[in-house]
Amino acid sequence: MSSTSQSTNASSTHFLPRLTQHRGHADHGWLKTFHTFSFADYFDPSHESYGPLRVINEDRVMPPEGFGTHFHREFEIFSYIVSGELRHKDSMGNTEILPRGSLQMTSAGTGIAHSEYAHGSQPVHFLQIWSKPTTPRLKPTYFTRHFPDSSKLNKWVCVVAPLGAEGVDPSKRDAENGPAPVHSPLTLYATLLDIGVKLGKELKGRKGYIHLIMTSGYNTGKAQGATVKLKSESEEIMLREGDGAYLQIPINASELVVENVGDRKAELLVFDMS
Repeated sequence: MSSTSQSTNASSTHFLPRLTQHRGHADHGWLKTFHTFSFADYFDPSHESYGPLRVINEDRVMPPEGFGTHFHREFEIFSYIVSGELRHKDSMGNTEILPRGSLQMTSAGTGIAHSEYAHGSQPVHFLQIWSKPTTPRLKPTYFTRHFPDSSKLNKWVCVVAPLGAEGVDPSKRDAENGPAPVHSPLTLYATLLDIGVKLGKELKGRKGYIHLIMTSGYNTGKAQGATVKLKSESEEIMLREGDGAYLQIPINASELVVENVGDRKAELLVFDMS
């Protein structure tokens, strides 16, 4: 992330905006994508990772195309499905169709191969997120979780959490709720905010990241669509679809408050990290 000065209020969360028009992006016809961090042909030394986060790609894939079989190791890789369906297949024997509301997590560990394709007749819109594990050479594992819109409406739902955290059950490969386990000091929350709704979240780590999902369509210009206001004890910023912000969190941080001040529903992800 970019080097910037610290907040003037040491007891308040500090926001560093990551605006959509400044992110990397590419239109390959079959794939339209945005990169929050350096990825593929996009490189920015100021935005390579943040805490354990290494990748946040917002992808739109046209059917029947997708990412053919390719190899990963030493990353925790999870996909958050926004719309359409994603067809997953991997070298561990997992084959699955993932609809909206699905959260799929692969701990690549010593190495896996997988493929991901748009399934059916509609494009699939999903966020591909990678984090760095705290322990190397793990045995590869695979988990899916399903979170209907009702579970996220005007409240936070925990969709990914570290092993050992409350509610994490690694014995369940597939579950209707409860966070997917991750081998990184990272907790991921999601919400769907109605117009005018204000929602608070206490973050327990020292770093955070917030992303407002671009649900209105692929847009490489100035962000449009849903609008939210972020507030801490001493700061306030506005985000629109595709925008994000780094969060610098003091030891005794006050509550992060997100308010939907736009004219449509907003879908948000918040990362809480050590």
